[in-house]
Amino acid sequence: MVTAILIPIICLYFFWLTQKERKEYDKKWLSMSHVHPEAVLTGEIKSIVEEKQRFYYHRYIFVQILQIQTDAKLIMAKKITPITENVNTESFQIGEKIRVFGKWDGTKFLFSQFEKT
Repeated sequence: MVTAILIPIICLYFFWLTQKERKEYDKKWLSMSHVHPEAVLTGEIKSIVEEKQRFYYHRYIFVQILQIQTDAKLIMAKKITPITENVNTESFQIGEKIRVFGKWDGTKFLFSQFEKT
């Protein structure tokens, strides 16, 4: 009798817990493309690496890593875009002059906004 009541309660609890966790990861996944602009970086694109990465179960992100030559040195800039049904990925060309707005994350520069000059 106890197991007939207790097992469904445990199952519902874990279902509720996983739904709550999934909603939190969905919010994180969608907010990955929004980087608060704290700094500006200007330079020429030297190389481009683009790849699709898994974020959480069936959620994916599109990562673009640009090597930007500034006046002082070569800097890695990273743009992350969550892959949704109507995703528009930006295309970059080697040799383009670009100004990116974002923030530093260790030695990499994360950005979401940019201007081609």
